Amino acid sequence: MGAISWTSVLPLIVVTSLIVYDEWVSAPSCKTLPGLDHRQHDPVPDSDDLKVMMVANLLLLGSEAGFVNRYFRDYYMAKFFRKSFHTVNPDMLLVLGDVSAKGSELTRKRWLTVLDQFHQMLGPFLGLPFHVILGDRDIGVCGGLDAKSVDWISGNFPGLDAAGCGAFEISNVSFVSLNTVALLCGNNKLRFGVEKVIESENIDLRMDSEGAAKTINNFSKFSETYHDFTWRENATSPRSGPVLLLHFPLHRTVDSMCSQISNTRKSRITL
Repeated sequence: MGAISWTSVLPLIVVTSLIVYDEWVSAPSCKTLPGLDHRQHDPVPDSDDLKVMMVANLLLLGSEAGFVNRYFRDYYMAKFFRKSFHTVNPDMLLVLGDVSAKGSELTRKRWLTVLDQFHQMLGPFLGLPFHVILGDRDIGVCGGLDAKSVDWISGNFPGLDAAGCGAFEISNVSFVSLNTVALLCGNNKLRFGVEKVIESENIDLRMDSEGAAKTINNFSKFSETYHDFTWRENATSPRSGPVLLLHFPLHRTVDSMCSQISNTRKSRITL
């Protein structure tokens, strides 16, 4: 009788264990970091603070995904995204490179399946502002870096120019994303476009700094003239940043990347 009752309860135990495990694996771990005041042990996040969710190395396979990736890995990743969005409630999403596992080897038709898989993973949060940085798996290393391919891939992600760079501002915080793969390569058409973005942002930053310095100078003169009034300085600048967004290639072929960099260095030394 005892054996029969145990056999009848066993399926319920197995199903319950699987449900608990499924919820535990897909549960995100979030931690609120303390602010500048280290005496504040239990910081309460301000509702006006910009909340950004950052992920990297999604390594989606698109149409090349097998059974395990399609029905297990992608399932848990989508569920993790959904729970993370509900927990963090971010203002925007940043993907720091390598959306695709083999993007540099894919045709445009297969790339579209990767993009479709990415959109399905975001699900109902696709309307949330997001920015994607191109990684070395997405566009390849120096030996296979193609400007036309990078232009086409960049056109499928919001905010990227033909060189795979972007600059945007949200909640008075400015962001700049660069194509680090092009910067690591010695001679390529994309590097000039990346350097133009850096120079442009450098000029904008100088102009903002000069404008802020002029404002502070005028304020100090005004406060010296009307010293009887009490003024409260605002510690929050009208524009913060820029926040530099990069993807450091962790997966690279030594012969195709490092050799070209070393050859470029040798040519510069010779000149």
